[in-house]
Amino acid sequence: MVDKVAVSVSLGSSTRDNKAIVEILGKKVEIRREGTDGDAEEARKKFREYDGVVDALGVGGTDLYLRVGNKKYKLYGALKLIKDVKNTPVVDGGGLKTTLERELAPFIIKEFNLNPEQEKVFITSSVDRYGLTEGFSNNGFEFIAGDFMFALGLPIRIKTLKGIRRLATALLPILGRLPLSWLYPTGTKQVINEPKWEKWFNWATIIAGDFLYIRRHIPENMDNKLIVTNTTTSADLEFLKERGIKNVVTTTPRLSGRSFGTNMFEAAIVAASELKRELTEEEMLEVIKKENIKPTITKL
Repeated sequence: MVDKVAVSVSLGSSTRDNKAIVEILGKKVEIRREGTDGDAEEARKKFREYDGVVDALGVGGTDLYLRVGNKKYKLYGALKLIKDVKNTPVVDGGGLKTTLERELAPFIIKEFNLNPEQEKVFITSSVDRYGLTEGFSNNGFEFIAGDFMFALGLPIRIKTLKGIRRLATALLPILGRLPLSWLYPTGTKQVINEPKWEKWFNWATIIAGDFLYIRRHIPENMDNKLIVTNTTTSADLEFLKERGIKNVVTTTPRLSGRSFGTNMFEAAIVAASELKRELTEEEMLEVIKKENIKPTITKL
């Protein structure tokens, strides 16, 4: 018997669907991921059907907003997916990306006994995970953000938080109006591997960011690289092991053999909170501390 139900409706592949039960704030919450294979209309339909039926909804395979610094930029295509949702709170994982993911850098420094000055981080998309990027930068890691590479296919690198904020101010109001399929791998594109940007994959000691971006372009030989990501299935871990990866750090705990997306886990927290709305950053940090929610290290 469960107390709450949270569902993530994703533009991603339905082959990655799963469900589990997690206990948060004393509540047993059933969490489910339901992929729509890139079909936006099917996603809109599911959001309509679940509105007022489940306790919280997550938007998977995309963001509703990109959060850079203290600014939020709309992704209009994603917001259309939830335009008919009137009663159930909807989250996209941004609450965990700006809290839990900011602490990933000090976590791996401690757990792997790292000297940040000796490490190099290749981040697939910094505007999607600004908290993660900020954490690496503030803890002394050299990084390269591949936003232009992974989202637009352009060989342009960004090396500073200031550069990321400039990128966001100049381009996100425009990019936010593009079709989602131009910015994110959706449907079957999520399971295709086409090695690319090998120079920067090889340059880095740590590969960080959205797993679907990593999977899409990771080279064959990645011996001894550290992967910092999320939303990985057992098949994903086997895929990384074949490429020489020894350790994978995921933002959220592993349940039923996989880590669920930040949107799914945040929806579970919202459902358990019974607030019927998105949590503030302070409220999210309080839950993270109270429930001792930590990243997970998986050795391959």
